[in-house]
Amino acid sequence: MEPVRRKALVDAALRVIGDHGSLAVTMSDIARQAGVSPALAHHYFGSKEQLLTETIRSLLRQLRSDTVAALKVARTPRARLSAVIRVSFHADQFAPETIAAWLAFYAEAQRSEETRRFLVIYARRLRSNLLADLKVLLPADAAERIAEGAAAMIDGLYIRQSLKSAPIGIEASIALTEDYLNALLATASPSPRSGKGRPHRTTQGQMT
Repeated sequence: MEPVRRKALVDAALRVIGDHGSLAVTMSDIARQAGVSPALAHHYFGSKEQLLTETIRSLLRQLRSDTVAALKVARTPRARLSAVIRVSFHADQFAPETIAAWLAFYAEAQRSEETRRFLVIYARRLRSNLLADLKVLLPADAAERIAEGAAAMIDGLYIRQSLKSAPIGIEASIALTEDYLNALLATASPSPRSGKGRPHRTTQGQMT
């Protein structure tokens, strides 16, 4: 039962953080959402901080797992770029409570070195996944510039989605990012390697 209850507590933490819009929640709030006692929650995680750390690790693990699976079936550099974009707006990651939790973690990163470290892992991984295939299609300088822009656009659309008065759907977010990528790919000079193909690869970086 331990893995089941630990996951239930992590899922409950995500929902409670999303509902509150901040990390100012208690272990009792999370335990109540999970349907367990606060004592049991402390038994599995020790403290609220440990549970919140596991919550953000869980988000990152799921995002990485989804990305690896999507890249395995994408056969060209351009298809792999689209796979990374689509996974970034996966229904689970783009759910309102998950977006609220991501924003809460970003706010916490201003005070917590550990939270900031996890978000740096996310940012580096997204940039690396975009850059790996952009470098096949474009010269290195153009690839790096477009990777930074696409990553910033993805993050910006998450922030925009949090504005409940002006939400943007999943497909619209994907289309906007694809339009940005297509426009820049059309105007950039191709890389000398772009016609040579490349071996299949998976996401960069490992979870710590």
